[in-house]
Amino acid sequence: MLVTIVEGGLVALGVYLAAGVLFAVPFLLNGAGRIDQDAAGGSRGFKLLVFPGVVALWPLLVGPWRRSRQRTERSPHRDAAIAGDRR
Repeated sequence: MLVTIVEGGLVALGVYLAAGVLFAVPFLLNGAGRIDQDAAGGSRGFKLLVFPGVVALWPLLVGPWRRSRQRTERSPHRDAAIAGDRR
């Protein structure tokens, strides 16, 4: 009985970590910069360093990433303002 419970827990942990890895890759490539502007210019080393944390905490990062995607609207005025900030 105890072995079955432990096996079930390990399977659940494996599924959780697999979902975290599947979330972390696109999040670190596209989403981290939307939530935190300092992360937008992060190097590969930075992304590699935060990868385990993103895998472990992915349920906490899904909501802010979704909200940031809904807020961002593309328009010529916004694009011009962003381009002006980079100069």
